[in-house]
Amino acid sequence: QVQLVESGGGLVQAGGSLTLSCAASGRTFSSYAMGWFRQAPGKERSIVAAISRLGGNKYHADSVKGRFTISRDSAKNTVNLQMNSLKPEDTAVYYCAAMGTTFSEYVARRADQYAYWGPGTQVTVSS
Repeated sequence: QVQLVESGGGLVQAGGSLTLSCAASGRTFSSYAMGWFRQAPGKERSIVAAISRLGGNKYHADSVKGRFTISRDSAKNTVNLQMNSLKPEDTAVYYCAAMGTTFSEYVARRADQYAYWGPGTQVTVSS
């Protein structure tokens, strides 16, 4: 089992940057593929980015490709989301998620594949 806590959200102007961090508890962080999702008011939760458990494979949604970068630090048990060139449409609650897997470079893109979720952090981008 793993517990997740996000940090780094806040209010930023369009064009600005934020880095979200997700801290995972436990000693088996490398057993989990990780993902970032977001949910805006009135919309469904959607994938933003995902990374395999060993970090060699990554996925970024088309809407954030070239602006956001997911990474993981196994020494610190964290997964980060660097967000640049932020747009008002990026405003949402951002969630970190973990999926236990034995496949080293599998990237999970669906929310129902993830068993563990953090409480979320709000990102607001003003125009």
